[in-house]
Amino acid sequence: QVQLLESGGGLVQAGGSLRLSCAASESIYEFNSMGWYRQAPGKERELVARITVGGTTNYADFAKGRFTISRENPNAVYLQMLGLKSEDTAVYYCNANRLSRKYWGQGTQVTVTS
Repeated sequence: QVQLLESGGGLVQAGGSLRLSCAASESIYEFNSMGWYRQAPGKERELVARITVGGTTNYADFAKGRFTISRENPNAVYLQMLGLKSEDTAVYYCNANRLSRKYWGQGTQVTVTS
């Protein structure tokens, strides 16, 4: 059973930064891609950033230039978030994809105060 555990969320003022971590129960290179999604109250879950096993990254428009997805060890992916805005407030979920299977973490709350 694949397990994904997010950490690093919290309360931050607008303009601040946070670094989210996603620890996987197996090597991240066993997945076709891994990514971060977010869901704000009353809204659908949306992609924030994704990285493929080959290292290709893609970002939502709102994340470009502010957020960076990275993998610095074989069992974790990270999301560095700079210049946070109040509209970035959401629960952030780690995602892993292997063929047709999708795996999700429990999420970590990010709250940005203005």
